[in-house]
Amino acid sequence: MPQSGGRGEEEGVVWEQQQEGAGQAARQELVKYGELVILGYNGALPQGDKGRRRSKFVLYRRSKPNGVSKSKHYVVKTPQTSQAILDTKQHSISYTLNRNQAVIVEYQQDDSTDMFQVGRSSESPIDFVVMDTVPGNRVQDPSKAAAQSTISRFACRILVGREEAAVTRIFAAGFDSSRNIFLGEKATKWETEQQAVDGLTTNGVLIMHPQTSFCGADDPSLVTAEPGVWREVSVGGGIYGLRESRSAPTKGRNIPSESSELIDGTLVDICGATLLWRSSAGLARSPTNRELELLVDNLNAGRPQCPVGLNTLVVPRKNSQAASNPEAQPWVYLNCGHVQGRHEWGNVGDRVGSKTCPICLCNSSIVKLTMGTEPAFYVDSGPPDYCFVPCGHMANEKTVKYWSGIPIPCGTSGFQSACPFCAVPLAGAPGYQKLIFQDKCD
Repeated sequence: MPQSGGRGEEEGVVWEQQQEGAGQAARQELVKYGELVILGYNGALPQGDKGRRRSKFVLYRRSKPNGVSKSKHYVVKTPQTSQAILDTKQHSISYTLNRNQAVIVEYQQDDSTDMFQVGRSSESPIDFVVMDTVPGNRVQDPSKAAAQSTISRFACRILVGREEAAVTRIFAAGFDSSRNIFLGEKATKWETEQQAVDGLTTNGVLIMHPQTSFCGADDPSLVTAEPGVWREVSVGGGIYGLRESRSAPTKGRNIPSESSELIDGTLVDICGATLLWRSSAGLARSPTNRELELLVDNLNAGRPQCPVGLNTLVVPRKNSQAASNPEAQPWVYLNCGHVQGRHEWGNVGDRVGSKTCPICLCNSSIVKLTMGTEPAFYVDSGPPDYCFVPCGHMANEKTVKYWSGIPIPCGTSGFQSACPFCAVPLAGAPGYQKLIFQDKCD
């Protein structure tokens, strides 16, 4: 007697197995290059990560390469009507020298690289849409954001080699929907021997490489990440010293000994937002979200107590309701580091936010403690027994010391160290405080 189902059932099983196999093959082929993480967001944008607007952008190897490389250049009188500019399938950069002369640089398809673009524009060529960072992880008024933004609509492009251990390079400016980049007559530009012409964007793209390994070593005691020096990267990928101000017409000195290659921990500033590049290999040495949660669990396991209310304090984990009780929320006295609950004891006259610590009698402002939960910002996996001043974001010792020593670009010519989790400028010296918990009081 024939079995029920017959051949149709067998084919169905075979089809399901093929689909499962295809899914596994797709997962196996998914190669992660690294992540671009915006400073100032502790794991997510305040309004939520949506589409291409996120607190971080993960770069995966594309199913088909879309990289480009320079093929040729030539001089034209009217760039707007040249064939390369009008051809929407041709990548090109136009450098306007004067009203009657421009240099067109044509680019050809490069199957050995993948290209990713960053900018403020929501047009399709932009893979990672980045808006101006508002310190304190707050939402910016949309009506003011576009009008006041200093971030270029097509800020920069990143080319990643598709082969294993291939380099990742960054270039100022990105191609628009017509696959063109225009540097107008007033843009900073100059002649070069190798590329004939190169230039800088209006507000520039700055990069800073760490001088040592950003995170992780065979011996954790050797992890002493040190910041480097800010440089400016050109449209052609050259490295230059900083201009006198962000949009000054004269370029900085050429630094041929340095490269636009991104390494684990490189910072990229696009004038309005600062991004951190973490390579896939570097992230493998960093703490995970789960490991950060376990560090908080270990801290809470000590049952730290408020010396005034004598109640147990609970450091909240991400997406946790553990400290939904206001009495359990820890606060820190920023001048001395003593951690307590919120209480009314020790107010100093009518000075808002200033209190007297009941343990050491030090006058100090207080702030709520919040765990830094974005793993990419960590340079070490130690316990979170420090916090940034004045925001109160908790992290380990080496992480707070690293970021407190980094000058983040702000405005047209200023620099200010800031908390990587909320972008609030650090106050005082050194800009962080060791936390003192009253724990194991059972």
